[in-house]
Amino acid sequence: MFRTALRNVLAHKARLLMTVLAVMLGVAFVSGTLVFTNTISNAFQNSSAKGFDQVDVAVTPESQEDKGNTVGKTPELTQALLDKSAEVPGAASAIGVVDGFTAIADKDGKLIGGGFQSQGGNYWGDKDPRYPLAEGSAPRGANQVAIDSETAERAGYEVGDTVRLSIDGPVLKPTVVGIFTTDDGNVAAGGSLALFDTATAQKLFGKTGTYDQIDVKAAAGTSQAALKSALDDALPKDLIETTTGEQLADDQAEMISSQLSGLRQGLLVFAGIALFVGTFIIANTFTMLVAQRTKELALLRAVGASRRQVTRSVLIEAFVVGTVAAVAGLVAGIGIGAGLRELMGTFDATIPAGPLVITPGTVLTALAVGILITMPAAWLPGRRAAKIPPVAAMSSLHAQATAKSLVLRNTLGALFSGAGVAVVLAATTMDGSSGQAPMGLGAVLLIIGVFILTPLLSRPLIAAASPVLRIFGVSGKLARQNSVRNPRRTAATASALMIGLTLITGMTVMADSLQQGIDKMASSALRADYVVSMANGNELSPDVDRKLRALDDVTASSPLRNAPSRIDGETEYLTGVNGSVIGELTDLPLDGGAFRVGGTQVVVDDDTAKSHGWRAGSSFTAHYEDGKAQRLTVAGVYEGNEMIQGIMLDNGTLTPHLTDPTDMRVMVKTADGTSEATKDALEKALGSNPAIKVQDKKDLSNEIAQMFTLILNMVYGLLAMAVIVAVLGVINTLAMSVFERSQEIGMLRAIGLDRKGIKRMVRLESLVISLFGGVLGIGLGVFFGWAAGELLASRMATYELVLPWARMGVFLLLAATVGVLAALWPARRAARLAPLTGG
Repeated sequence: MFRTALRNVLAHKARLLMTVLAVMLGVAFVSGTLVFTNTISNAFQNSSAKGFDQVDVAVTPESQEDKGNTVGKTPELTQALLDKSAEVPGAASAIGVVDGFTAIADKDGKLIGGGFQSQGGNYWGDKDPRYPLAEGSAPRGANQVAIDSETAERAGYEVGDTVRLSIDGPVLKPTVVGIFTTDDGNVAAGGSLALFDTATAQKLFGKTGTYDQIDVKAAAGTSQAALKSALDDALPKDLIETTTGEQLADDQAEMISSQLSGLRQGLLVFAGIALFVGTFIIANTFTMLVAQRTKELALLRAVGASRRQVTRSVLIEAFVVGTVAAVAGLVAGIGIGAGLRELMGTFDATIPAGPLVITPGTVLTALAVGILITMPAAWLPGRRAAKIPPVAAMSSLHAQATAKSLVLRNTLGALFSGAGVAVVLAATTMDGSSGQAPMGLGAVLLIIGVFILTPLLSRPLIAAASPVLRIFGVSGKLARQNSVRNPRRTAATASALMIGLTLITGMTVMADSLQQGIDKMASSALRADYVVSMANGNELSPDVDRKLRALDDVTASSPLRNAPSRIDGETEYLTGVNGSVIGELTDLPLDGGAFRVGGTQVVVDDDTAKSHGWRAGSSFTAHYEDGKAQRLTVAGVYEGNEMIQGIMLDNGTLTPHLTDPTDMRVMVKTADGTSEATKDALEKALGSNPAIKVQDKKDLSNEIAQMFTLILNMVYGLLAMAVIVAVLGVINTLAMSVFERSQEIGMLRAIGLDRKGIKRMVRLESLVISLFGGVLGIGLGVFFGWAAGELLASRMATYELVLPWARMGVFLLLAATVGVLAALWPARRAARLAPLTGG
């Protein structure tokens, strides 16, 4: 039986090639994902470890949040603490570290790096062991800077060039005096690093005479643990915390791994989708292969083979196919992993250099996926064939499904579909977080139910295409009859395409609806023409608001100045605004009271008011960060949103209690409204600063939606794999259908249907099956997009359903294109069959 199974594999090369490709694509997707994420994780972890080579123990200020206090002042690391750290037993040296956001512009004035990855710091002395100089010398004075070699190469800077950069507002134009190398993970990931001498860095970052961290190097023979213990004994415990370099590297590596786990899980979800689609194709393929060999299997039964032996022979074939496909998929996956890594560079997301990582777990996963998907897919048709009596099989009396089996299938499909719809509808009534798991479960149940019901659905839906098919005469009529002749085969083929289009349509409906909600939120919440903020989300200098207010074209402006406070024993953030004009700059519906901000009168968003039990007229005591308290009165309660929320009070009331006032953003209204000229004027007034963004409402909504759009584009790319698998499935089904009907096609040729008519018949059959799958997929996708949108609507009041009719038309056209392309080879093969003989 083993030799027989191997001969059967070799005897059906063309048909089994489709199965191998379907399995291989799924395996390649999974293994490529694992190779890619393991490679990135390893590279960043190695880079993190190198970044702490010069740190045996790091001394940092004690976190105030650990004490449950976010209002109090953070302890400072003074020069005295640095000197004391360098003198403890076992310490070889100590370096004071100062760092902060530093935006470097390229020669076109555009920001280098990604905002959060644009960093600055101090170069320690004449030769800093952390940053070996590749060219030039150490920076000295306010007009000199050293930059990392990666940034210098990307922007084309050399020693002696003048570079534009910004710390917290003003644009500086120092000279590049040095270019250094670094293993800093942010730089490796595409960011930038600018270094000043220590005194200049302390002044620029507002740390005069103090440091953000003290890095202590251990003397020869002293362990990191011993040095940490010595520092703990020598330094004041209530002011500082100490951490070993090994722990810092481990913490950073764990954080990076945690960030990548979301990417890995997301990619694996879509790998699973491709496999889910491929499973139908594999099962369909083996069903048809076994059906075509029914007489052969019946002959084996007649000469003494048992049912178990027949089933085992089919499983052996599946094992061989799965193993070959898994090995091929693993090789392809390694190539995909390497390609994805290179592709990251095109999205300005460079990753550290390092080897391609292929773990034993990746290899075992690839083999397990290939074999464990294929064998169960082959087991059911093999078992079904083994149960057919030899005489019945040899006389082909087994071909039609029994009424009992059809009733059972339709009953199961109805139960699964009904349960899926019920669970999805129930999930839409829950809040966003608690409804996600039920929504996913309901979606899976509904897709399985519709898949089971597709043979039943195929007849009426394909019948609806009859008027169009009649235009093509005999070929069209035959195509319709062939499409419904074997509903199970048609259903399995259409389902593969259905699942891909369900996901694509659902994501598109959500994306368009979300974009509409974000646009509506930006336009309804703001009356301001522009919002000014830092590129990395950090605070703006108050000078920005003063410069903007001085412009003739600016009619009103207000900074949004955040500050922590203690209210009713809890930490609440206050938002300081220009109370006299905030009503002109915002458009926030009131739930009660009046929108009045000034003196001790404040306005509060509805969520905050509800959590404290406040309403218009309520009073509360706010404890500011300087330790003083003040009684404030709620003048009104407004409907907050993702852009504007919290407790608003006048800056004249808040600012006297702040040690270092800074603004999160500044809202601006101009006389001429929004225009490119007005935007340029605002940017020039701020010194064409690369660190500062000037955005209108459209810019804001695009920025908010940017992450979702990026995810959506990635989803489209990943789902393309599922569509490719579906195309293979359609080709596979048609090729086998042509093989099954070779004598029939030969007879049609003999009675006058020419080769063009045969080709047209096969193409129309493929087109009908593909459009059937497309209609089901788009219908389910709209339903899932609506349901998922209901979850989003619970968090976003401005969310509203948008049906992208144009793109859904494109998706239906895509389904039709899949059908036409998939039919090219089977149609050509059918047309070449000889009359009568079918050979």
